[in-house]
Amino acid sequence: MDTGFKALREKVVVCRRCPRLVHFRENVVIRTPCTDPWRRPVPGFGDEKAKLLIVGLAPSVEGGNRTGRIFTGDASAVFLFRALYEAGFSNQSVSQDREDGLILHGCYITASVKCVPPKHHPTPEEFFRCSSYLENEFFLLKQVRAVLALGKMAFDSYQRFLFKQGVVTKKVPFSHGCSHLYPGWPTLYGSFHPSPQNTNTGKLTLHTMVQLLKQIQKLL
Repeated sequence: MDTGFKALREKVVVCRRCPRLVHFRENVVIRTPCTDPWRRPVPGFGDEKAKLLIVGLAPSVEGGNRTGRIFTGDASAVFLFRALYEAGFSNQSVSQDREDGLILHGCYITASVKCVPPKHHPTPEEFFRCSSYLENEFFLLKQVRAVLALGKMAFDSYQRFLFKQGVVTKKVPFSHGCSHLYPGWPTLYGSFHPSPQNTNTGKLTLHTMVQLLKQIQKLL
């Protein structure tokens, strides 16, 4: 592991910047049987030479907050990794725990907010306090050419990063499959979040997700 990534991970997992999130992650009921739930901030993971950065909103109760790895062990992970595997970004179609042998190819996955939030909604202050971690990940990922934001809140959080860098002066609209070019910076893509709320209703299908990932793969 690159020393920069290692140092950032060590910093993330001990973070206690947001009292509300600390209390929630440490006390929320986890229904999936687990002998040693994570209950800490969840750092990003994947290929440190990635050309694709995938940004979600935050860990889930039964996913990252339980397993210690983003998009691992919950229904969203089941859908996302089937799509990533079909598009060639993953060596396997399942993401169950940190010791499952999963390897990402040319892809790195992280979240805008590193702790699980109540009702899936971080506050603006929590987004702000956590933003430096996402910024550090981006600058460590020197070969990234595309950013795929899963859901509008992740999409907006990456746009705030672009504002801060002076790359943009106004927001662009979010929609599934949208893409926005920024000269000298990675192309930004949007996708509906792979949550059961979207996948069980057909708002997001495996076919449309795989097609988007393959579209991005062509760019890379």
